[in-house]
Amino acid sequence: MTDMAHNTQLAGPDEAISRFAGPNAAYYDRAFRRIGSANRPVWTFNATAALLGPLWAAARGLWGLFGVLLTLEVMALVQVGRGLFGDLGAEETARAEQLAARAAQMRERAEQAAAEGKGNAEALAQVADNMTNAAGRAAEAATAAGGGALATIIVGLAAWFALRVFAGWWSNVAYERRYQHWRVSRHGAVGLSMQNAAIGVLLTAVIAVPTLYRFVVAEPATFVTDVPVDRDLYNALATWLDVDVFDALARAWGGFFDGITAAIRAILEALEVVLVETPWFVVMTGIVALAWRLAGARIAVFTGAGLAYLALFGFWEKSMITVALLGTAALICILVGIPLGIACGKNARLYAALRPVLDFMQTMPSFVYLIPVIAFFGTGKPAGILATIIFGLPPVVRLTALGIREVPGHVKEAATAFGAQPRKLLWAVELPLAAPSIMTGVNQTILLCLGMVVIASLIGAEGLGQDVLVALQYASKGEGLLAGLAILVCAMIIDRIVQGAFEKPDKTEGR
Repeated sequence: MTDMAHNTQLAGPDEAISRFAGPNAAYYDRAFRRIGSANRPVWTFNATAALLGPLWAAARGLWGLFGVLLTLEVMALVQVGRGLFGDLGAEETARAEQLAARAAQMRERAEQAAAEGKGNAEALAQVADNMTNAAGRAAEAATAAGGGALATIIVGLAAWFALRVFAGWWSNVAYERRYQHWRVSRHGAVGLSMQNAAIGVLLTAVIAVPTLYRFVVAEPATFVTDVPVDRDLYNALATWLDVDVFDALARAWGGFFDGITAAIRAILEALEVVLVETPWFVVMTGIVALAWRLAGARIAVFTGAGLAYLALFGFWEKSMITVALLGTAALICILVGIPLGIACGKNARLYAALRPVLDFMQTMPSFVYLIPVIAFFGTGKPAGILATIIFGLPPVVRLTALGIREVPGHVKEAATAFGAQPRKLLWAVELPLAAPSIMTGVNQTILLCLGMVVIASLIGAEGLGQDVLVALQYASKGEGLLAGLAILVCAMIIDRIVQGAFEKPDKTEGR
């Protein structure tokens, strides 16, 4: 009743649908009434949409439906074209010919070895026989694939017909939803647009025809299969970046980069003295006690078991190196990220300016960070830490800014009314209320830093990542799995302690 009254207020259902649908409005009036009054999907069939398929969707401005129908119909027609004109067994035929040629070569080597009296003649002959058998199986597979052309045609035609039936049913549903949106907003194209239909025809010609040509013709033209690549331009740009950008900046700012490296190395060496050079049982006791104090007895027991695994299987020293690398990177991320996040939370323009930078830092593949770091800072642990900082900084900045922005305005107004100065307001009101978001950002930063520290072993950062890298190089599956579990143990211990310290303060205060 409410919908009907709303329709009447707009201009009456017939007039509204006439304005929206244009030609054949009476049909759409009946279809929309059936669809709108039913509580479940109903069957209505649009013969024009079924006949024209994606072109009907384009003419009616349903571009999402146009894209889906065009893509699926091209895939179905490709199967029909391959069955009619393509060579379905071409790949297996080429493989059979390649195997036969290699078998002939191997047989010649066997005959030569037999003539020279070498002992490997029999083994070479056996390899040649195996290759000949494989070539025969490939030829049989090619023949079987070629015999399946009729089945491929039938499947393609059945899929194309099913898509047209689907278009005839779903088109009215999609168009009714578009009408409901238009009735409220009065935005968007209405009626039957010949311009949109022409665009649909053009897109179909540009997308469907070359695609069918590519998959149907046995040897399509090179401009369809080969991407035009300008290697000269690529080489010139790469040389310019290498010489005129990276090398020039490294020479001009060498002292600055060396200073950053020295500062990072000082923090790292201090942590390594505590974690690596201190007796292992002292460090283990301290970590377990910290876990018990911050996160509770259960986390302390879990921490002790995890540390025992690291010690028992010989990962202790490398684990502590990894934790030192992680601690250095995470400490710098927190010291830089929280103040920067507070500034972004209080200054919308600053956050708008930094957001693209944070997006770039967070979405760029992690391996790419290693390239500029090597160019400016060389290899080793400080370079790995710098790459880790770039990758791990965005979460703490974003979530700190989010927490500051979400502090209720009336709370800040009340504190200001009681005489709180901006600094007091920040420390006593905003930071405590934003603490959940800030701690979540810290936790995510720590875990991201741990993952990047492992990748940074590629440039000499050492630690557990080096064991995983060596295991990958030599396909040592068991060693790689054990090293990966050691990394997992480190991540879980750090995550549980950090989360427990924040989520269960009431259970630890009395201890």
